[in-house]
Amino acid sequence: MVGATLFHRRKHSWPPEEFISRNTLQLLDFDSAAPPPHAWRRRLNCHANILKEFSITFREAVKMVRLGIRLWSYVREEASHGRKAPIDPFTKENCKPSASQGVPLGGMGSGSISRGFRGEFKQWQIIPGTCDTSPMMSNQFSIFITRDGAHKKYASVLAPGQHGSLGKSRDKGISSWGWNLNGQHSTYHALFPRAWTIYDGEPDPELKISCRQISPFIPNNYRDSSLPAAVFVYTLVNTGKERAKVSLLFTWANSIGGTSHMSGGHVNEPFIGEDGVSGVLLHHKTGKGNPPVTFAISACETQNVNVTVLPCFGLSEDSSFTAKDMWEKMEKDGKFDQENFNSGPSTPSAAGDTICAAVSASTWVEAHGRCTVSFALSWSSPKVKFSKGSSYDRRYTKFYGTSPRAALDLVHDALTHYKRWEEDIEAWQNPILRDDRLPEWYKFTLFNELYFLVAGGTVWIDSASLQPNGNSQHQQSDLGNSDGNGTGVNIKDQQNNVDNCDSNGIKSNGKASVTHKRNGLFVDTWYVDDGDDVGRFLYLEGVEYLMWCTYDVHFYASYALLMLFPKIELNIQRDFAKAVLSEDGRKVKFLAEGNWGIRKVRGAVPHDLGMHDPWSEMNAYNIHDTSKWKDLNPKFVLQVYRDFAATGDYQFGIDVWPAVRAAMEYMEQFDRDNDDLIENDGFPDQTYDAWTVHGVSAYCGCLWLAALQAAAAMALQIGDKFFAELCKNKFLNAKAAMEAKLWNGSYFNYDSGASGNSKSIQADQLAGQWYAASSGLPPIFEESKIRSTLQKIFDFNVMKTKGGKMGAVNGMHPDGKVDETCMQSREIWTGVTYAAAATMILSGMEEQGFTTAEGIFTAGWSEEGFGYWFQTPEGWTMDGHYRSLIYMRPLAIWGMQWALTLPKAILDAPKINMMDRVDLSPRSRRFNHNFKVVKHKAKCFGNSALSCSC
Repeated sequence: MVGATLFHRRKHSWPPEEFISRNTLQLLDFDSAAPPPHAWRRRLNCHANILKEFSITFREAVKMVRLGIRLWSYVREEASHGRKAPIDPFTKENCKPSASQGVPLGGMGSGSISRGFRGEFKQWQIIPGTCDTSPMMSNQFSIFITRDGAHKKYASVLAPGQHGSLGKSRDKGISSWGWNLNGQHSTYHALFPRAWTIYDGEPDPELKISCRQISPFIPNNYRDSSLPAAVFVYTLVNTGKERAKVSLLFTWANSIGGTSHMSGGHVNEPFIGEDGVSGVLLHHKTGKGNPPVTFAISACETQNVNVTVLPCFGLSEDSSFTAKDMWEKMEKDGKFDQENFNSGPSTPSAAGDTICAAVSASTWVEAHGRCTVSFALSWSSPKVKFSKGSSYDRRYTKFYGTSPRAALDLVHDALTHYKRWEEDIEAWQNPILRDDRLPEWYKFTLFNELYFLVAGGTVWIDSASLQPNGNSQHQQSDLGNSDGNGTGVNIKDQQNNVDNCDSNGIKSNGKASVTHKRNGLFVDTWYVDDGDDVGRFLYLEGVEYLMWCTYDVHFYASYALLMLFPKIELNIQRDFAKAVLSEDGRKVKFLAEGNWGIRKVRGAVPHDLGMHDPWSEMNAYNIHDTSKWKDLNPKFVLQVYRDFAATGDYQFGIDVWPAVRAAMEYMEQFDRDNDDLIENDGFPDQTYDAWTVHGVSAYCGCLWLAALQAAAAMALQIGDKFFAELCKNKFLNAKAAMEAKLWNGSYFNYDSGASGNSKSIQADQLAGQWYAASSGLPPIFEESKIRSTLQKIFDFNVMKTKGGKMGAVNGMHPDGKVDETCMQSREIWTGVTYAAAATMILSGMEEQGFTTAEGIFTAGWSEEGFGYWFQTPEGWTMDGHYRSLIYMRPLAIWGMQWALTLPKAILDAPKINMMDRVDLSPRSRRFNHNFKVVKHKAKCFGNSALSCSC
């Protein structure tokens, strides 16, 4: 736990007073208009530098040339079928990434749109697996101000005008707008899921403006957190001596990013809704057979605010009403014609033309008076369709239906409910923000790293669309093929295994066994009570690595879901539990070596849930054969036990226990010398998939030891005592073997081989201990060895890397030189650094832990850093060049928060004594040893009858 005064002497502070005048802060100090005391801040005129991508060395290129050729061929083959390859390093975005990102819009899983800190709408991810980074510069907020007597007028887009895309042909028309904002006195303040933009006398020196962006990301709210909507609340404070007429304008293109607005067939339609909510629906006809999308832009009319609309204007000179005409109309009148509401749907746009819509909200602000104007944006894409044909209903359709006009209901509810959203968000965040023991950078970075759960390509679907009588267009017949001819998925064997006591040592005669019989290839959620039905959830490894729920990375990121949306986390584990017990015999070519294997081996935890047909076609990753990886199965067991212990959900434990046993049994094949410790196989057979491991490794060995502890603890609570004894015996033998082979007196060597990096100090070597401590399990090693190892990592991997200002480098030689064996050994991985910091905190080394993590903030988020805010990459090199932006693993910062606030369920969990064991013969120590099954009742599971091994 954090000491009361530990960080006082080194606390960093970015008070709002350094960015906004105190007088302005006082004027805005009502209705949440002022930015919070703790937030990430930038001035709008801040330079957004182009980010630099990593490059490989000549030696690395030589090693990977065959892989590169095979990968290039695979990318071309997938493209010939109209599909993206999950990893494609050859195709680059036209819009180079820059240090311009901000808080994304909307809830989780319904498509996302990001908004840069200078106001541009960008990073379009409406269609699963696609991300168009280019901003739509016609999508803007603008302001028109006229003082009494019309002797003062101001008109400006509320974004700085120095954007490279202005003036280009595809933006023809908007260059005529007033791009008059300098940004010198305008600032951005981010605290996900909200953001504030303060215009402190820009463009009118006598008008203070606050724009508050709000999205419905609310922990444990499984309804509103799925909504594709955002609200923009403008607070206007007139400091002048005369009243001012202020018109705010919201413009939006009928586009889902890229050049989609040019494809034709798009229609705009005005609407007047209930409670003063009115605006325009933009019906977008998507290409390539993707489901249509409908946007709604709206404002809320009140006694003091008048809302008008322009349903359609174009960006070319050939348009009947151009962008220039629109701007001149607003400059002249400050509003549009009221009869525009009666215009009906527009004529479908022609190919090559871009149509936009505008909503204006006008009000008078009295001298020294205040006024609030609210806008909302929603996007309704009720169907999510994957590239191999399966389609499902998104989660929000459970509450809003599948009609395109749901966009209207979404903006209505957003405008009428956003204050409740904010109350819930503040109730969640304030205990952390007000904890004076914590450094300020940590407080807002903790929340801001959650951007990934919105902008990381998340998909959240309604369980009802998975049912046989639901709306899913998924081909159920493919799932049930057990003859080896179709998908190669042997469902029959899988179900026999689930129900067979002799194979699994446990069977529930109640609800759990029924559940397994009902489901096909994957675990579905319609069998649970409706209150527990939270749908199915997917998120990408990253926007450059297009694989759903990549499990070796979810190991690090899952703390965020467990703490904030535990039902989603349990459902992801259920998906993988069922996947463990399945097999997919389709042949796959693995690109690293060019060898062939099958897509999914029974007993192996899949690398991911797929890409083009998730849940049904798993393991989109095809660089290596991940059925031979040594970290996936232990990570599954560790995550399952942590979640089981933290939630106290015993039904979950029963449901997944057969998969836990199968995952442990599967690993026994990798114990080559019968010392109960697994060995690596001389290739990169773990999450560091370019970093070769020989023999016993610190990383995988530690994960295996922790998994043995977790499996033993879970077995005891489930009632499988014999399996618990097996794991205890194996743990003690494996621990002795690992310490004998790797412990060198101050840390664990990278591996037991004889290569030049076998004695390297790996930053992630105690990942298993991280999970053991996080789950209330005993330390894997003696405390002195754990602290010695962590101190070594801190002294070398952290402090010898630019003085601790960049995070922990993955590999460091004991002489203090970076391990340059491969690109991954010399990289600093953001999520691994956060994980190492969490391990230090759990071991009572709080100061070292926060210093370690602060390096990621300094390099990635601070103004002196490299510009990776709201796009935190997998890692960067020593010179700050990134690899894989917008990546899942940095969510591991929530592992630090878990360490600081261990749940009571973990602290009070039954403690297992790994030293208290029954000696077993070498033969009986095998997981697959035959044993007798005896039934008994377990009180903690109510009326469930459990079969336990004795």
